[in-house]
Amino acid sequence: QLVESGGGLVQAGGSLRLSCAASGLTFSAYDMGWFRQAPGKEREFVGAITRSGLTYYQDSVKGRFTVSRDNSKNTLYLQMNSLKPEDTAVYYCAATALVVSSVPHGYRYWGQGTQVTVSS
Repeated sequence: QLVESGGGLVQAGGSLRLSCAASGLTFSAYDMGWFRQAPGKEREFVGAITRSGLTYYQDSVKGRFTVSRDNSKNTLYLQMNSLKPEDTAVYYCAATALVVSSVPHGYRYWGQGTQVTVSS
């Protein structure tokens, strides 16, 4: 089970940190990803971190967002800085026991999502 938290309403330029708590799986054995979905749009890749700690990002969030993980706490994080209105979406964490991927179907387990709204 994956449970996201930390979403909310923030002004443009502000910051939020999302968390994703994992249970029922060996967290350290999974590559983890963050995706987001805005109304009327497809779910898109935001960033990911492998079990060894390598990170990958969508171009639009590079330099602003940071993916990290704490295997001792079975928790994935997404630090979001310099937020823009176009970052508004429901954010999802996902887990794969295979190779990290930038497409949703590469992940087996998903959280329920947390809403992030950035006002201009």
